[in-house]
Amino acid sequence: MNGDQKSIAEICKTLSDASLDANTEVVIGCPAIYLMYARNLLPCSIGVAGQNAYKVAKGAFTGEISPAMLKDIGADWVILGHSERRAIFNESDDLIAEKAEHALAEGLKVIACIGETLEEREAGKTNEVVARQMCAYAKKIKDWKNVVVAYEPVWAIGTGKTATPDQAQEVHAFLRKWLVDNVSQAVSDSLRIQYGGSVTAANAKELAKKPDIDGFLVGGASLKPEFVEIINARK
Repeated sequence: MNGDQKSIAEICKTLSDASLDANTEVVIGCPAIYLMYARNLLPCSIGVAGQNAYKVAKGAFTGEISPAMLKDIGADWVILGHSERRAIFNESDDLIAEKAEHALAEGLKVIACIGETLEEREAGKTNEVVARQMCAYAKKIKDWKNVVVAYEPVWAIGTGKTATPDQAQEVHAFLRKWLVDNVSQAVSDSLRIQYGGSVTAANAKELAKKPDIDGFLVGGASLKPEFVEIINARK
């Protein structure tokens, strides 16, 4: 929950003026009320994403927004299952999976978030937790071509702590194996798995070198000019 018209205009200008890696897809997830504003300021090569959406197209759900509404104002992506939605707003694995199923059916692409808390990591339950979250998605998602998975260790979000490149790679490799065993080899090979958790210009290059890390879900650093360096981490 960051940004206003002035700061969003500055971010859009920075991105529009920058030389960005043509092989890196860039999507901006700003608050819903600024999505149309951002869409109009950004080049069409950069996508925009809602930070959340509900599981039906319309109805008596005051305060919610639907995938149809996001599409109507030019968004092509939506972020679902972010750890803050899970932890603060008590969204369950099943609800998030239903939201993903509906968003895909409505023609949006989905950034599907998963990740463990510090307590779960210290208890040695990281793989168990991300497998449970993936299992819920897999029950509802039959076609994965418009899905990106974002692994975000909750203990590394906004804390300044980052999973080491090896820790992140270990979980991403587990997810690839999980996909082979529970979905298909083809999906495991083609699905993009992003890392999210205090990604900065300082650590992006090392993380990007890992074989199973395909990109980043960037938080606080996306508000700063260094976001350009993160986009260009593989250049």
